[in-house]
Amino acid sequence: MVSLTKFLRWPHLQRLTMHLNNVLPSNIIWRLWFIGLLAAAVDAGSFLLLMHSEAGLLLAHITSFLIAAAINYSFFSKCLPQPVHPNSLRWQLFSRYWIVSILVLLMRGGLLALLLNVWHISLTLAIFPVIVITAAMSYMGLVFYVFPLLQKLPSPAIGWREATIGIIVFTILLRLIYLVQAQLIPDEAYYWVYAQHMDLSFFDHPPMVAWLIWLGTALFGDNELGVRISAFICSLITMGYLYALACNLYDKSTGLRTLLLLAILPFSFATGMLMTADAPLIAAWAATLYYMERALIAGHSSAWLGMGISFGLGLLSKYTIGLLSIAALLFVILDPIARHWMRRPHPYLAAMLALLLFTPVIIWNAEHNWASFLFQGRRLEGAGDDQFSVHLLFLNILVLLTPAGFLAAAWALITGGNHDSDQSAQRRRLFMRVFTGTPFAVFFVLSVFDSMRFHWTAPLWLAVLPTIAWMMGQTHRLSSITSRLQAAWNPTIATSMIAYAFILHYVVLGFPGIPYPDFMKRYFWRETTIEIEKIVQNTQQQTGQKPLVVGMSKWPIASSLSFYNRKEPMDIRSRNMFGDSGAMYQFWYPSEPPTTRPIILVGIEKDHLEQGRWGNDITHMLDRPAPIQSHLIMREDKPLRWVYYRVAQGYRGN
Repeated sequence: MVSLTKFLRWPHLQRLTMHLNNVLPSNIIWRLWFIGLLAAAVDAGSFLLLMHSEAGLLLAHITSFLIAAAINYSFFSKCLPQPVHPNSLRWQLFSRYWIVSILVLLMRGGLLALLLNVWHISLTLAIFPVIVITAAMSYMGLVFYVFPLLQKLPSPAIGWREATIGIIVFTILLRLIYLVQAQLIPDEAYYWVYAQHMDLSFFDHPPMVAWLIWLGTALFGDNELGVRISAFICSLITMGYLYALACNLYDKSTGLRTLLLLAILPFSFATGMLMTADAPLIAAWAATLYYMERALIAGHSSAWLGMGISFGLGLLSKYTIGLLSIAALLFVILDPIARHWMRRPHPYLAAMLALLLFTPVIIWNAEHNWASFLFQGRRLEGAGDDQFSVHLLFLNILVLLTPAGFLAAAWALITGGNHDSDQSAQRRRLFMRVFTGTPFAVFFVLSVFDSMRFHWTAPLWLAVLPTIAWMMGQTHRLSSITSRLQAAWNPTIATSMIAYAFILHYVVLGFPGIPYPDFMKRYFWRETTIEIEKIVQNTQQQTGQKPLVVGMSKWPIASSLSFYNRKEPMDIRSRNMFGDSGAMYQFWYPSEPPTTRPIILVGIEKDHLEQGRWGNDITHMLDRPAPIQSHLIMREDKPLRWVYYRVAQGYRGN
């Protein structure tokens, strides 16, 4: 970690900026500064004028920025000396300039929303610091990404290193700004409900996700920041351990490129922002890989202590990390040098330490008839939909890694990254293949018999990322496939960054004229809960009794309503009241006696309020159910989604 911080010191940033003097005269540099100030003034004036014309915050923010960016580029392109930019270079400058501008625009939308909606700063006071920060970000983007086209750098590695740092910092800031504002997905809300019922473990997951949410909300409150801050910290831990692993296996440049991959690949970007069980799992997985390498390849006996702790914490996060124990055993069997650990006490003591940390889960299962272990065991036995899904497995990997990442991972596993025949290179290849291939083989076999969640394979790719990063930086003895993979990374990085920024801006602020699609009907629970609260209040006024609200899904509806319930607390249950599965709601509310209290059923689909998943009629369990009603959820006169509800005069029992 100390080595990593050296890359972020100011002299490195200063050095790249000073290279401008080698290409542009000082009078042109000052002219560019003046143009930037002029563009910022145009941005502020256009924004205030549009807001005064009641154009709306979203339209004003986007339009004013694009006007300023167009003016900035127009002057910028004319200021450059003619010999410096032939047509080919002019096109590259144009495309890179607008990539930077789009990224800054999408980041700025989140920053503006943060100041207005979270920190509650007035619009007049918020826009000026936002424009200043926007201008600074634009300038840094030019320095990192655009101006290097004009500079005669001493080494191509210098420009690559500085641009990599810029990308990493941008993605970290992007997540940090938007994680405070983007509404929780139902999974996160469900784990927040975990934290409201703190226990040693839970039915469908070990307790780490609940413990981290409990800690985060204790510090920052029951809001998106409190729920997600631990996921953000886990992502930094992942980056630290994988950087160290890559440095041990290769070198510091490879370590930095590994951080770049963690910054832009979908699986690591998402888990670094969303607080699910995968966030602490991936951090623990990265730490376990680091200590495994130190123990099995470097031969450090003290690393077994770290391995036992990280593996134990991983077991408290998600059972999937148990696959690493199989991989470790296989590596020891295949590697003659590491085989001596089978005769040493260190691995067994590490296993005992991990088991000791796992004790809360064992105790909870013993007290609940081994419910969680049986549930996960049925998954391993393929007790699901019996659907052949190997094709879906590979499709999911394409999403998690991007096509370039998928092909690079496959090529790294096939070739080992290089053809060196020395012993250290052979052991490094074996480590990468075993710790990636063993978990993948298990998931592949499972996919033959049953469908799988698309994110389950996410952590297993951590072991191959250092090799992919090493391949990205090679310049000698390149095969045609390796060179093509290297060429694919530039558009992949740019596309991924724009996609993340666009999606986050879209879900938080939206875009003028672009409606939200139907598949987002499971989102926007903040606005939906406000409408459900109104229905509850009206029902209570009409009947004189506090109604029981039932989310007609396994847990998403009940959990989301619970988190965003800001008025009088609602009495919320899940669909297990009607004989269907409800995950942990079956433990929190195992049964509900008949009652004359009014019942409000809330559903995402209309038919969920009439029958269960197997077509069984549920209306006979309700007393005088009213017809199903629908309600269009709006935000600032913009439609978001539909919600369905049904009111009954009582509940007759299951």
